[in-house]
Amino acid sequence: MLYQIYETQRSIMEPFADLAEVTAKLFNNPLSPLGQLPMAQRISAGYDLLHRLGKDYEKPTFDIPTVDVDGVEVAIYERVEIDKPFCELRRFKRFSDDTATLAKLKGQPVVLIVAPLSGHYATLLRDTVKTMLKDHKVYITDWKNARLVPLSEGEFHLDDYVNYVQEFIRYLQKSYGNCHVMSVCQPTVPVLAAVSLMASRGETTPLSMTMMGGPIDATKSPTAVNNLATQRSHAWFENNVIYRVPDKFPGAGRRVYPGFLQHSGFVAMNPDRHASSHYDYFQDLIKGDNESAEAHRKFYDEYNAVLDMDADYYLETINTVFQEFKLVNGTWDVKNEAGKTERVRPQDIRNSGLLTVEGELDDISGSGQTAAAHDLCTSIPKTHQMHYEAKGAGHYGIFSGRRWREMVYPVVKSFIQAHQAGKPVIEAAAPAAAPRQAAARKAPASTTKRAAPATAKRATAKTPRRKA
Repeated sequence: MLYQIYETQRSIMEPFADLAEVTAKLFNNPLSPLGQLPMAQRISAGYDLLHRLGKDYEKPTFDIPTVDVDGVEVAIYERVEIDKPFCELRRFKRFSDDTATLAKLKGQPVVLIVAPLSGHYATLLRDTVKTMLKDHKVYITDWKNARLVPLSEGEFHLDDYVNYVQEFIRYLQKSYGNCHVMSVCQPTVPVLAAVSLMASRGETTPLSMTMMGGPIDATKSPTAVNNLATQRSHAWFENNVIYRVPDKFPGAGRRVYPGFLQHSGFVAMNPDRHASSHYDYFQDLIKGDNESAEAHRKFYDEYNAVLDMDADYYLETINTVFQEFKLVNGTWDVKNEAGKTERVRPQDIRNSGLLTVEGELDDISGSGQTAAAHDLCTSIPKTHQMHYEAKGAGHYGIFSGRRWREMVYPVVKSFIQAHQAGKPVIEAAAPAAAPRQAAARKAPASTTKRAAPATAKRATAKTPRRKA
């Protein structure tokens, strides 16, 4: 019933939000008589803010038309490689007419970025993708809004998520020989499970795994997110946050954790910060600071766009990751596509490099939660492992913004390149951190990092001429 009430309220508010947008433009237009009135700029700013607070936010686009590769503008063509019921494997194909640049692009590593399915769309990683495209062939998991998936497509479970990741990895391995996997936040757990299962079967595993800000072991440094999951029972979540999609959507009748509830939770974590941000936006409009106002719009266009998650997937994630800690306890069984149950054994991974990244100020995934992957992957030689802590970075800072581009990305790039080329030693090209040692779980960020990659065949791009 709550979902229906919300949709009714949103439908009622929509024409008022549209009217507020029109009114804001009338008072802001110098050619309009209303724009000549006293306080016109302030009135326009008020209506503009009202419009943004009341409007509906649709799924954003990645909007990456070009990237700069060593001073050469490279065109980006975005396309769907695999279309699954609940996810698309999206590729960002690069084009250049510069012969030297084209040769460089074709020899670069292939990276599968596994985006979070935790409320926001994959476009939240836009900055991650744009930065990675300078030195890598990039694919990303673009998760679908569950309310748009018809009931005829069946249910979606955490096991299905793990199986999707394995299918995408195999697809890239078939196309290029092998690939690298990067998981950001929530997917660190299912990605580690996927690679573990592949290793247990004797399949080829990715050349490297980069895991950033994820709850591998949610018992370490619990955050507000972790505490909420542990303080509420499975039944509480099912009875209080799960609703059926209204009739107006293709997924009518599907049980979901609605996006609007998730968004309310996001805002409730830092209400003062959001209130201050909107007030600053109001002031920027009055002052005519269009650059700051546009930065605010871009952030909240992304932040306010949320998707519904299938109820089975959401409840199983809460139980598996945050309540029973099945991954670290060694009790997680996953049902594969054939219906057979397999135990997740990270200790079976041997031939994949492991890089973990944490933000010093991360209030979503606490300190040590991601680094715990090293304790589980005991068969990966220590010289193939690395941990990096980004000083001064919060959760979003490790994959977006200046700290991502200047601090984290050089480390990720060096780690991937070393494992791609089969070099025995890697030297960090960024603020450094020491290699992980068995006795020291946190390495100082000021020391040099070293890690030897797993031996693997160099991936060769099978792409037509003038494409990469």
